[in-house]
Amino acid sequence: MDREATLARVADLTREAAAGGAELVVFPEAFVPGPPVWIDTARIWDGDDQWYGLLAEHAVVVPSAATERLGDIAREAGVWLVVGVDEREGGTIYNTLLYFAPDGKLASTHRKLMPTGSERTVWGMGDGSTLRTVATPFGRLGGLICWENYMPLARFHMYAQGVDVWVAPTLATGDAWVATMQHMAREGRMFVIGVNPCIHADQIPASIPHPDAFYPPEDRKRDGGWLMPGNTVIVDPTGVVMAGPVRETERVVSAELDLDLVRGARRFFDPVGHYNRPDVFRLAVDTTPRPAVVEMDLVNHPDRESGKPPTDHQPPAPRNYARKT
Repeated sequence: MDREATLARVADLTREAAAGGAELVVFPEAFVPGPPVWIDTARIWDGDDQWYGLLAEHAVVVPSAATERLGDIAREAGVWLVVGVDEREGGTIYNTLLYFAPDGKLASTHRKLMPTGSERTVWGMGDGSTLRTVATPFGRLGGLICWENYMPLARFHMYAQGVDVWVAPTLATGDAWVATMQHMAREGRMFVIGVNPCIHADQIPASIPHPDAFYPPEDRKRDGGWLMPGNTVIVDPTGVVMAGPVRETERVVSAELDLDLVRGARRFFDPVGHYNRPDVFRLAVDTTPRPAVVEMDLVNHPDRESGKPPTDHQPPAPRNYARKT
């Protein structure tokens, strides 16, 4: 719940990872300024205005000085940097992933399509315009956030763009989530990087209003004080766990990814290539941005004389990604 402090943490950890040889550094979802953990530990109808107000105050606006800082961190370390943030636009906060290139430029953004359960009381919903992958020297980079990874059609759309390295920042815990990461790695024939936050009760700032309601004592006792226990894991294209899962300790988890394994694995199973049946299945994806307001000049619109309705901002025709190779 402190934007500047969490940005400084991103800088320190990125430098540490880069010093160890990392070319890609990935952080958990909503790392800056932190996830709204109270939605699962407190009843928001009892009054979470102060907590939500802090989150909104410290959320990241795109673009802003905060995104410039993240770009500087990527450039100074010479890495691809993927960071989960609480992104604020107007009066709404989104769960967003920001992808920065080694030159410091913001290469892509992704807003979580469907917040899960109580998350809907805090985060808005994204649209199809941010379901994109990013080309890097080590292959195509992309992914989804937390339980978005359980959305089969969203996964297939991303697979169709040729993802080689998949990032899955999440708050999900336990062995079942690790099994999900393994399944996706085998399904997409790609490397999967699942990244979780690791937060102990001792790290909750004294400035947080009503700390006993924020993380109740009975919950601390049950969890051993681990508000977020971690679950970070790296999986290869055959589903083998290469690193992790790391739990109840803060650690930079790293692995060396051999992209030849991706190409070799897809020889046997390519979910959008030779193992797909486009004659049977077809996926239509609307990638149109959905802004709150669309300005249109109806007086001077070229369709005005024809009597037809304006065609601006109509959804594009379905694209059959299943036929791409």
